[in-house]
Amino acid sequence: MNREIVPLYRDYSSYLKDLFGCRVHKITVDAGMTCPNRDGTKGVGGCVYCNARGSGTGQWAKGKTIRQQLEDAKPYLKKRFKAEKFLAYFQSFSNTYAPIERLRALYEEALSVEDVVGLTIGTRPDCVSEEILSYLSHLSRSHYVSIEYGLQSAHNETLKLINRGHSVETFIKALRETRKRNIPVCVHVILGLPGESEEDMLETARFLSKLDIQAVKIHLLYVVRGTVLERWYAEGKYHCLSREDYVRIVSRFLALLPPHVIIQRLTGDPHREELVAPIWALEKQETLQAITSYMASHGIIQGSLFQQNI
Repeated sequence: MNREIVPLYRDYSSYLKDLFGCRVHKITVDAGMTCPNRDGTKGVGGCVYCNARGSGTGQWAKGKTIRQQLEDAKPYLKKRFKAEKFLAYFQSFSNTYAPIERLRALYEEALSVEDVVGLTIGTRPDCVSEEILSYLSHLSRSHYVSIEYGLQSAHNETLKLINRGHSVETFIKALRETRKRNIPVCVHVILGLPGESEEDMLETARFLSKLDIQAVKIHLLYVVRGTVLERWYAEGKYHCLSREDYVRIVSRFLALLPPHVIIQRLTGDPHREELVAPIWALEKQETLQAITSYMASHGIIQGSLFQQNI
């Protein structure tokens, strides 16, 4: 008799396929945004690991509209991944950090593109307002809409050290207001932040396990050119995680999360020309394979150490 194969974690692509009934793929779009800890509102320079590119594609600076960026990406994704529908992913910097009129124009432009069925909006918890959340709630009545909040760590001392510019309490408030409107939330966390021990990182997982969140993205902290972190690395003040350590910590992190939480990412995608260290960060598939192998060999599945709070 065949035994049912239990997945090691709840993956994002399967979730989207179940939700939409077909293969759905994100398309990253660049809306030319900035952040309050970069433009002087709360600080300058941004987070210590973020350079002027801010994980963006640079397409906005090249004059590409949101529609053009989406239309340019669709043929490749249809051919490469057999995608039938798409989500417009506003990724770089803080994509609710603008007047509502501009946000409305950007989001509705994206939703007007054929086969775009929804939005995922990357932002900071200190860059949302009741007006913005109410508008997104309105959009969610006819389209899929989710917000991705960058938390990075559940420790305020870490957030201060990395020049994050907001607190854990700010995140909790934003999450509460977002979920009041039934908007799904994905939380970004970074493993390997300066000053954090393995136990500190696992405390972030325990913190998240108590919250009403729908998804998590786990990132490796890597050093890119043009950042404060690059200087710290050169001065010997910061040391990167080894792949062995990262694999173990990710596996333990997943074990602490609730089984229903969607895992959108297990590591990052550095730009080759920007990466300083660790070089193994470029070997994404090898890292993913190492994580699944570690979990399988140690009897770990997502939620295996999760304890429901009573």
